[in-house]
Amino acid sequence: MNRCVGAFLFVTALLSGLNLAALNAAERPNILWIIAEDMGPELGCYGTPEVKTPALDRLAQKGMLFNNAFTVTPVCSTSRSSFMTGMYAMSIDAQNHRSHREGTNPLPDDVRVITDWLRPAGYTTGNIKKLTKDRKLAKFYKGTGKTDWNFTYPKGKKPFDVNDWDQLKNQQPFYAQINFSETHRGGAWNTSHEHIGYQADPAKVKIPDYYPDHPVTRAVWAQYLNAAMAVDKKVAFILDLLKRDKLDKNTIVIFFGDHGRAMPRGKQWPYDSGLHIPLIVYWPEGNAGLPAPAHFKRGEKSDQLIASIDLSATTLALAGITKPAKMQGQVFLGDQAEAPREYLFAGRDRGDETVFHIRTVRDQRYRYLRNKYPEHPFLQINRYKEASYPILGLMRHLHAEGQLTGPPLKLMAESRPEEELYDLQNDPWETKNLIDSPAHQATRKQLTQALEQWIEEIDDKGRIPEAPSIPKFWDDRSIRNYTKRLESRPKDWFLSDPALGPYKIKERNSE
Repeated sequence: MNRCVGAFLFVTALLSGLNLAALNAAERPNILWIIAEDMGPELGCYGTPEVKTPALDRLAQKGMLFNNAFTVTPVCSTSRSSFMTGMYAMSIDAQNHRSHREGTNPLPDDVRVITDWLRPAGYTTGNIKKLTKDRKLAKFYKGTGKTDWNFTYPKGKKPFDVNDWDQLKNQQPFYAQINFSETHRGGAWNTSHEHIGYQADPAKVKIPDYYPDHPVTRAVWAQYLNAAMAVDKKVAFILDLLKRDKLDKNTIVIFFGDHGRAMPRGKQWPYDSGLHIPLIVYWPEGNAGLPAPAHFKRGEKSDQLIASIDLSATTLALAGITKPAKMQGQVFLGDQAEAPREYLFAGRDRGDETVFHIRTVRDQRYRYLRNKYPEHPFLQINRYKEASYPILGLMRHLHAEGQLTGPPLKLMAESRPEEELYDLQNDPWETKNLIDSPAHQATRKQLTQALEQWIEEIDDKGRIPEAPSIPKFWDDRSIRNYTKRLESRPKDWFLSDPALGPYKIKERNSE
């Protein structure tokens, strides 16, 4: 290294908060994020029946599995805006799903995407789409390259350096992410069963209490598990690439979901179902020069509360970079690790054309939610969901026939409670609202105070409603995109929708 380059790195290190001890690139680990889109913790290593995920199960056995990892918002654009910056979306005005797509929202001063903190430290950054030169294999083994942020990245600059695995492996140390879309509704979801051996048996899956127990519900859930198994197959391919390219001894692998599962009352909803994600951290074995960090316990399962924004802060720490002063994520591994969280905070605002404003706080046992617009029904129109979720079509049909009862019927109500409180230990599906329970008023008070303090601390931008023209724009767009599809399909479309995968409900019912 010549003196000019050395001086430049020294100054850059001081300006970025980089630990000077980390300047030696040869001693720094590679860091790989594998991100499953729209996936909850429905894996074998989390005890989910009817899903076989051997690659991820082995990764968890050799790494560390986190039982209580949650995103801070339950939909892709807001969630990704959060974990890519280590900031709550609500604090950087990125809380509305599908917003600021016209270059109107730069990041605040001293807030950057994680790659812009890593690059000055000598890291090559990648959002990998190309995994193999084999054209046949590349049809399945590929990344989506998804970013989907609700802020404006500086014009003329790129947030990632490369998108090809072969480019990445020759430029170490690297930070890269690979996004897989199988568990996201769409073409990959619909065909996931074609890429796996074992397929989930709908009769044996465990479905939430707030869905009607019906062949459609079971078929959709089974196909979701098939999609998770297809993701597992892709993870196995990535792990094989690491071994092939002799990167397995110096690459940290972090697997997680960008938010919860793409189901009614899941995606876009800040219950556990929309926020709870899988999280596995694997520290490479067999490298004496890369000892495991403090608080990493190989082969163990942790109940520590982890927010998705903590992944950014922790990744920087593992790369030898001091957490930026403004970053809201917390470090949970290594010498910079902070005290474990007592609470996790989250929320949702407008999703496409659907306007809500919900804030929530969770501790180890209880979840509290505050609904600003209780007059907006749970099933307020969202045409993307109406066109894509067979379970939703089923519920509307059964409700019209007077056949819904219990928790599924409650979802059809014309309004929602202003406040909700759930005992997650005794009510994991969050169907029994304890907000008026005399025995739970102390818990209610504690959680409401914590939530109010957090809203003030982060200067929650969601307290300011959007101009009416913005939801109208997205409503008009949704009408254009989905009206023909909604009007042209048969009334019983939910019995044979592609999202059911291999499970042909009509044939099964006619036998």
